[in-house]
Amino acid sequence: MENRWNILDNANLEVVETLKDSLSVSEILSKMLVERGVSSFEASKLFFRPSLDHLHDPFLMKGMQKAIDRIALAIKQEEKILVYGDYDVDGTTAVSVVYDFFKQRYEHLSYYIPDRYSEGYGISPQGVEYAAENNYSVVIALDCGIKAIDKIARANELGVDFIICDHHTPGTTLPEAFSIINPKQKDCTYPYKELPGCGIGFKLIQAYAQQFDINKDEVFKYLDLVTVAIGCDIVPITGENRVIAHYGLKKINAGNAFLGVQALIDISDVRRPQLSIEDLVFKIGPRINAAGRIDHGKKAVALLTQPDAVLLKQIAEAVNENNATRRGIDKQITAEALDMMEEDPFYKTAKSTVLFKKDWHKGVVGIVASRLIENHYKPTIVLTESNGKAAGSARSVKGYSVYNAIDACSDLLEQFGGHKYAAGLTIKLENIDAFRNKFEEVVSRTIKPDMLSPEIDIDAEVNFNDITPKFIRILNQFAPFGPQNMKPVFVTRNVVDASRTALVGKDKKHVKFHVKQEAFNDAEMKGIGFSMGEHYDKIKDGKSFDVVYTIEENHWNGNISYEMNVKDLRFCEDKTSA
Repeated sequence: MENRWNILDNANLEVVETLKDSLSVSEILSKMLVERGVSSFEASKLFFRPSLDHLHDPFLMKGMQKAIDRIALAIKQEEKILVYGDYDVDGTTAVSVVYDFFKQRYEHLSYYIPDRYSEGYGISPQGVEYAAENNYSVVIALDCGIKAIDKIARANELGVDFIICDHHTPGTTLPEAFSIINPKQKDCTYPYKELPGCGIGFKLIQAYAQQFDINKDEVFKYLDLVTVAIGCDIVPITGENRVIAHYGLKKINAGNAFLGVQALIDISDVRRPQLSIEDLVFKIGPRINAAGRIDHGKKAVALLTQPDAVLLKQIAEAVNENNATRRGIDKQITAEALDMMEEDPFYKTAKSTVLFKKDWHKGVVGIVASRLIENHYKPTIVLTESNGKAAGSARSVKGYSVYNAIDACSDLLEQFGGHKYAAGLTIKLENIDAFRNKFEEVVSRTIKPDMLSPEIDIDAEVNFNDITPKFIRILNQFAPFGPQNMKPVFVTRNVVDASRTALVGKDKKHVKFHVKQEAFNDAEMKGIGFSMGEHYDKIKDGKSFDVVYTIEENHWNGNISYEMNVKDLRFCEDKTSA
């Protein structure tokens, strides 16, 4: 697949010039700030110097006061409280934060993670019955519940008060829970709407601490757990999320991570001196998720809240084994799915993918959907059989809401939920074909043609001699990176081999770049382009090309250098547009 290059060019030039002068930075950096919504000196201070004082008052969130009062009453009356959360990273970190905070202050407390296979995502009927049968009169539901209308109605019948702390988009009708804390409620005026589920749990304990004069440090010690959720749930790195992520990473990189987080860092063998959001997403998150995919999500909570070093090591090793198993299953199912697409004529022209096989492992279907998009860039749903029905996960392409497309097919579904780019769904087996056809009809009608090819957003065109130590120093302060504040991507024009470009890797599939810009005094950059070996001969023949890349920090023998991580390239003779 050929990538589309989209050079961001929405910044007001007058604002760029003013900000450039007030900050004494280059026009390139000023433009990048304005593209990110940082358009004044005051806004740049908040961006470059985030402070925990910038966190909003949690009581601005609708339902918060009622929730805190109910928890306080439960503690006063020695009622049993159950902390309930989903089995993914966001849910298990949320449970870990809230459970650990209250467990240190109250003994009649436990947690519950639904089984991915027998119960499915969200609040389950089994979970509600478990709470009632075990005399839990208050359930704090995290990262789920906003659409659990029938389950909450049953809980009310059984005398169980649910406090729903969710961040998913509410439906037109809300469950009749004791309290709902979700900034995306239409009548909630909380200033920031993009917290993950764990972030909502964090605001809950922040509110409790505020009401009962508990030291802020008792709340802020969970910043690294919330940061893991922010990264892995792919929420915007803006506003409160950016503040929390900044300090959470600072805590991790200072060696003060929560013991469970540190155990995962150690066992995943992350060797960089400074971890990033990307490291949490690709190294820590999959291991937390693997517990629920292969074994049970409660193992992740046990890991993240375990104070005993010996037990901690044992659980971390077991979770790591789960992740290794998950990777093998993921690889096998992805291969089978690609074969199915190759053999079915439907997918030659279809603008969507819906695949079903009854014995696929439910725990990895979301990962497989993402893998398929890497090969066939279109909205994708992967289903397997679970409890006599088809259940699975959906993933989408940039700019397209797979959630809305699924919603348009809701008459064929048993249940569904999720976000613009990721969703889960359950469907009767006999409805699979009808759903596939209707989903394809909806996607074909609503997706724009250019959404069906991957796009690379490019922050700016730079020359190699623009990349100075000061430029790098300021660029590093743009971190932490993530949605709506992605790692800056640059394009440099008309570069050629500087005689040391080489093929590297076991199969010689990767290109180790060493290129120069002849028009700018032969300014040079080194870099790596993974799986770009096909371009090697033309590069060595001296063909000039445009290169798209991020700038990476390389540590070796105590020295720091900066290299390109090449995302794409186009030979100048082949170009039609940029």
